[in-house]
Amino acid sequence: MPEGPELHLASLFVNRACEGVVFTGPVRKSEVSKSPDVPFNCKAYRITATSRGKEVRLTLTPLKSDETKSSTKTGQASLPMDVVFRFGMSGFFRLTPEDELPKHAHLRFHSNEDPCRVLSFVDTRRFGSWQPNGTWQPDRGPCIMFEYKSFRENILSHLSDRAFERPICEVLLNQKYFNGIGNYLRAEILFRLNIQPFVQARSVLEGIELNDLCESDDEKPTKEIHTHSKAKKQQILDKDLKREVRVVTPDLLRLCHTVPLEVIKLGGKGYDPEKADYSGFKAWLQCYYVDGMNSIRDHNGRTMWFKVSIRKLQINQGQKENQERG
Repeated sequence: MPEGPELHLASLFVNRACEGVVFTGPVRKSEVSKSPDVPFNCKAYRITATSRGKEVRLTLTPLKSDETKSSTKTGQASLPMDVVFRFGMSGFFRLTPEDELPKHAHLRFHSNEDPCRVLSFVDTRRFGSWQPNGTWQPDRGPCIMFEYKSFRENILSHLSDRAFERPICEVLLNQKYFNGIGNYLRAEILFRLNIQPFVQARSVLEGIELNDLCESDDEKPTKEIHTHSKAKKQQILDKDLKREVRVVTPDLLRLCHTVPLEVIKLGGKGYDPEKADYSGFKAWLQCYYVDGMNSIRDHNGRTMWFKVSIRKLQINQGQKENQERG
């Protein structure tokens, strides 16, 4: 299932592929799609994209011309329209020649070119959706990747919410708080911190500070010494060497931010539906579908991948031995 990084990569793809391309005519929907029609018809317009968590917004912007004044009379759009997409289980965008449309292209934007090209929203399983004149869903929290400060504040200020009484693996999929996290990200994040998936979420989060100590250290300005004398430079360097080095372990919320960014940095070497090459992404995974890891269904029926801690194995083994003696 596409998660926050994949939706952001999709927005980057649209901006890259559609740069300088002029689109024309109505937006066409497949006959089998149950999503709404997109009432947008324009002689010449451009498409740009942006992402937020698990949503992508396409903005259709009419190009200004001498005919703009009469556009409303002819049924042509004169104002931009936002179309917000949720990718479901298998959604992605492709730009292809018109005669090479993907089989499951359920929403199509045609270019004003010869030969014509089509930007398609492709969704094999049809769990995805779009909303014309849409906005970001109000019940989704701040984006884990690009609204990091607000993301931390939203969670740490709502820990009294009953939602955090549930297991951490299930709360990580709650888009009200973790907008962008999905099944593979939750497995990778918990694995790196050696957090067992079914411990209570509040017990994991309540000790986390509002300010990210790792980020504070990263943002400390580097001291410039090139203007000092040679002796002064040496004094500064000696002082820096004697300075106590504090090692800060990233907390869960920081990894919810940085792990998705790692996937984005994989770029085309990562999750790439267009080329169907997942080799780089599979090599990056440490826990999700990795040999030697355990899996179990959570209370929502979603498969959770994790590594059983040695301590837990010892406890279970001890209980088993006690039962056998009894």
